Amino acid sequence: MTETYRVAERHPSLPADLVRLLGDVETATIGHIEHLGFISDNIRPVFPAAIAGSAVTVAAPGRDGSIIYRAIDLLQAGDVLVISRVDRDDIACVGGGVATAAKARGAVGIVIDGPCTDVAEIIEAGLPVWCRGVSAKTTNRAFRIGGSVNWPVACGAAAVLPGYAVLADGEGVFVADRVLMHDLALTAVARQKRSTRLRAHLAAGRSIFAFEQETAS
Repeated sequence: MTETYRVAERHPSLPADLVRLLGDVETATIGHIEHLGFISDNIRPVFPAAIAGSAVTVAAPGRDGSIIYRAIDLLQAGDVLVISRVDRDDIACVGGGVATAAKARGAVGIVIDGPCTDVAEIIEAGLPVWCRGVSAKTTNRAFRIGGSVNWPVACGAAAVLPGYAVLADGEGVFVADRVLMHDLALTAVARQKRSTRLRAHLAAGRSIFAFEQETAS
């Protein structure tokens, strides 16, 4: 079989002001106000982390390991590698080598709707990775099946377009186009400030309904 690789141009990094804004936003807060754009809840961080960046998307089938490194060669500072495991198999396409290479290129994280491997090496590399478990079975650059970079993908049941804004933390991973992400982030920050006041109100043993009446007036 002749392999086919489709590699499109990357999108610019997220604006610095959006990255700063997202630094104060929790994915769970966005979950109160938006229902689309959440990657499956069984995709969890390898170690506690919170990131925001621009999606470099990868469709990676089977055991082909070369497509991942084609994507790594395009990475720039602030990128998030978002990998769709097309076959939904139990083969890991990210391990210590990929994490080290991606971090060296300036990536802030990796999101995979499949397993990782080399957990200790990923932790040592210090690059946040969100994935669906761990597997000893891995990809190999000797296999040439094909794949795509910077094309639209489905990752964890969410549509991810190249250049989408990615927000990931201990509660989940959320993706959206940059304009929507900015609007949601502003709403989320305001909601979080209100939640801080609410928690102090509840900690004092007062009713949530009294708080709503007070803040509505």
